This record gives sequence, structure tokens and C-alpha cells, in this order.
Amino acid sequence: MRKDRRLRRLVVDERTTYLWNFRQKKGPDGVWRDTLTLHRDGRRTRIVFRPGGPGSGRYVSEGHPWFQGCAGDGRGNLVNLREPAVVRALIDEATRRGPLPDGGELDGWEFFPAVVEAVELRRAAAATPGVPPGSPPGP
Repeated sequence: MRKDRRLRRLVVDERTTYLWNFRQKKGPDGVWRDTLTLHRDGRRTRIVFRPGGPGSGRYVSEGHPWFQGCAGDGRGNLVNLREPAVVRALIDEATRRGPLPDGGELDGWEFFPAVVEAVELRRAAAATPGVPPGSPPGP
């Protein structure tokens, strides 16, 4: 199993590279949280997924090894925060909304619907011969 604290590299374009890692731990309040930490140009931003209360539709792996790194909405949408494609979709959606805060923390659930859609489009394009990745679905 990969160590959570190891920094991984994600190249967005020839001028933009992020280092990132995933951690899963209990906070001081005893609630599990899944945190994706992004590093770029000496700045650090955390994207945090916390579970919601009963019926909230916000689920994290909460220490379960089978679902480690996964966040789901209870409607069948699940993302693995250890996948580079998911990290890229989170970065794209977060930066689309504005610059990432230096040393700040973002609520990952704000980006969840857009990330699910982006990852599904990428997977569908990869599974369809002759369709470039990122292409919109057909009619």
C-alpha cells in the first residue's frame, strides 16, 4: 500500500505543476476527514471532505480500508481522491472559481458534482475509440 504522506506530481501544463498528497485522519472533534493537499510555488491549499450527518448524502471512507480515499454522495456517485484524474478535476474546478487560497482550506463538497461529471466524461471518452479525451458526449 502506498504511503499517504508521499508527495505526487501532477503536471497541468508546461508552466503549472502541483505536488499533492492524500491523508485520512480523525480531527480533534473525533470526525474522520479526507484531505487532499496541493502544493504549488511554496503555497499549500487543502481540499477537505467531511462526512455529513445522517441523510446528508456526504460520505467519506472514515477509516475503512476498502473505501480508503473515496468520497460519495449516497446516490451512486463516488470519487477516489487518490486518482490523478480526480485530483486534476478538483484543481480545474477550484481554479475555475478563483485563485487557490495560500494556506487555506476549501470544502471539497462544493466541487463534488463538477468533479464527478468531469471524471465520467473522461472515462467515457477513454472507453470510446476515436473520441479525444474531454470531448462532450454525442447527441
